[in-house]
Amino acid sequence: MSGAGVITVDGPAASGKGTIASGLGRLYGLPVLDSGLLYRAVGVLLQQAGGDLDDAAAAAAVARAIRPEALDDDAFRTRSAGEAASRVAVHPQVRQVLLALQRDFAAQPGGAVLDGRDMGTVICPSAGAKLYVTARPEVRAERRWRQLTGQGEAVSLEEILADIRVRDERDSGRATAPMAPAPDAVLLDTSEMTIDQAADAARRIVEAARARQAP
Repeated sequence: MSGAGVITVDGPAASGKGTIASGLGRLYGLPVLDSGLLYRAVGVLLQQAGGDLDDAAAAAAVARAIRPEALDDDAFRTRSAGEAASRVAVHPQVRQVLLALQRDFAAQPGGAVLDGRDMGTVICPSAGAKLYVTARPEVRAERRWRQLTGQGEAVSLEEILADIRVRDERDSGRATAPMAPAPDAVLLDTSEMTIDQAADAARRIVEAARARQAP
């Protein structure tokens, strides 16, 4: 898989990578995969079945039944779903099951946009354009707090900041596919950016990458 038409957008929770990935998909007419929703779906569906998030075999069994077209469920976008995702994502068996699904998505004719934590390092290391989107933990916590309270969840900003820090440590410290920027990814810190500014910066990063590859 050459990955020339693939754009990877990695980074921690609430960094803005999802918004950026969606915008790039619309701009270039590419399908977008939010890999975080895959793990959220595994965690939520496992819990709904009465399973244990720390049971790697049970989580992998759920992962085998996940399909990208079935991810549009509000239950996968809650605070608890995010926590469940971070817990099942540490299991190498789950990551292995979802690896082929994500690579198949990336191999679509014309390319794709992949949003996650290891898209540019593990899933599609040959991607034509790689971004690593981040922001200060306090900024990310406020963004996630506004999102969750807007959905009707009763949660404090302090709780969300604590969640963010725990997830960052778990995601970056796991033995399999830890969250980290690819060596050739371009860092985009959105801490002081509006949505439009971040989208424009991302577009310029992709355009620069494509220009470097042009014959």
